[in-house]
Amino acid sequence: MNRSKLFSAVSLAAASAMLLAACGAATPAPTAVPPTVAPAATAVPATAAPKPTVAPTAAPAAFVGDKLAAPDCNYGGSMKAIEAVDATTVKFTLCAPDPAFPQKITGSSFNILSKDDIAKTGGDAKKIGENPVGTGPYILKEWKHGDSLTFTANPNWWGGAVANKQLVIRWSKEAAQALLELQSGNADNITKVATEDFDTVAKDKNLKLIPVEGLNIFYVGFNVNTPPFDNEMVRQAFAMAIDRAKIVKDYYPEGSTVANGFIPPSFKPGPSPDIKWYDYNADKAKQMLVDAKFDFNQEIPLSYRQVVRVYLPSVDKVAQEIQAQFKKIGVKIKLTPKESGTFIKSSTEGKEPFHLLGWGADYPDATNFIDYHFGAEHKQFGKAFPDILEQIKVGATNSDVAVRQAAYDKINTMLKQHVPVIPVANGYSAQAFRADVTNPIANPVSSTDFWMIKGAKDTFVSVQSGEPISLDCADETDGETFQACDQIFEKLLGFKPGTVELKPLLATAYKANADASEWTFTLRPNVKFSNGAAFTANDVVASFARQWDASNPAHKGDTATFDYWASYFGGFLNAKK
Repeated sequence: MNRSKLFSAVSLAAASAMLLAACGAATPAPTAVPPTVAPAATAVPATAAPKPTVAPTAAPAAFVGDKLAAPDCNYGGSMKAIEAVDATTVKFTLCAPDPAFPQKITGSSFNILSKDDIAKTGGDAKKIGENPVGTGPYILKEWKHGDSLTFTANPNWWGGAVANKQLVIRWSKEAAQALLELQSGNADNITKVATEDFDTVAKDKNLKLIPVEGLNIFYVGFNVNTPPFDNEMVRQAFAMAIDRAKIVKDYYPEGSTVANGFIPPSFKPGPSPDIKWYDYNADKAKQMLVDAKFDFNQEIPLSYRQVVRVYLPSVDKVAQEIQAQFKKIGVKIKLTPKESGTFIKSSTEGKEPFHLLGWGADYPDATNFIDYHFGAEHKQFGKAFPDILEQIKVGATNSDVAVRQAAYDKINTMLKQHVPVIPVANGYSAQAFRADVTNPIANPVSSTDFWMIKGAKDTFVSVQSGEPISLDCADETDGETFQACDQIFEKLLGFKPGTVELKPLLATAYKANADASEWTFTLRPNVKFSNGAAFTANDVVASFARQWDASNPAHKGDTATFDYWASYFGGFLNAKK
């Protein structure tokens, strides 16, 4: 399959064609219920007392739809109302047009939880993870913290039988150890193949290498509020001090590219070939630091997490390379590796002044990269830049591809000026499977569909790079966490396996009004949660409302940051000033 051609076609059409596109087949008609036949009357002996008359069964209560609405759009966000129109219809009303809305809600942070379970757990991530209740293909059987997650098939899943009776997800931050697990037969799949192992896997007749297009960005990030990075000239100098081409050549697999902006190269709108990032120039970088009165005696911590990702396949080696490159111009860098969950939390809160991180596409649109990271609510890089915010509004609310491209071209120019980040690489990657695995699939923008991948044994074992942080993905941003959540929970929409083409999940169809400010979704009928409870539009409202409304008792999660919501839809309703 030519993923590049498919991606280009989908992404070109994403902003405009999806406005009126239907997602999947029409909702099937409900199964007719056969009439109840009254039993024959039983004769009562004359001497017996008459039996009490049984009251007729009461008709089921009429569905009462939940609704949450902002009094107006002055609170700072872009969501105006969420309403359960009826049991199988939910409507989202926005403060401004959003042509990418269907693609945004494919993210794992918008998985649908049971309204009753949200109330029962109070929205606390730890309590949700103890006995997660979802509509997905699997149920959590056991979480051995520090070791593995074990899942069993969900007997209530609307999608039918899963390929394996049991799924086990383990983790190892060492790519070499993960490969040994695969080679020995102790694992059926590893989700990340290290650059140096591509040839090894490809030449091993017992293994299969499944390439994945590089819809991602690896970057060096700054908090622009924190000295010495509150000086724009210092950030520009640092951008010139990093030899990005050498990093890609030495530490990335073939097919990876040097990033020319923050948006992946195949996106439309995407990076413009006319806008070039800074060339490597160590001498000029050093002189700029001298001119900026930079203190060369200070030691600057460079923080990162030791987790192999598509966008950063050789974490420690790249960190050491950057340290060595700065040493050439007299800048002292102290490498500061951190535990993954701790690092993600602190970087999200803007507490990592100089750090390595990256981003993989949640959906194929520039808003997922630019708007998410540089919107007003994102704290990772410090203050937001007003000129960038102005163009984000243009790019996010217009369905004309040319208008959107012009807006993102301006943003790319502004990013080069302000340098909150240094884009380094678009990493090409691959997953590896045992050769005896049937239907091995690697998805470019979503979690692996383990339910349809068959191993040689009843238990399928996958090894990923890190342990999930929680099983409440509404309040997480970590790919390894999403992988676990997506076995249990489902979104309204997802992507067809191996592609970036939208497919129905809990919604079977959707439509928009003329300006894309109102989106109505038709839900799949007769779906049940893993505990047997019926799925309705009220569960959708509850799942979104706990994120949107800061006064909601379930607005807790793991850290109550709800970073995806804030970045996609702006401020929270009823947030404390």
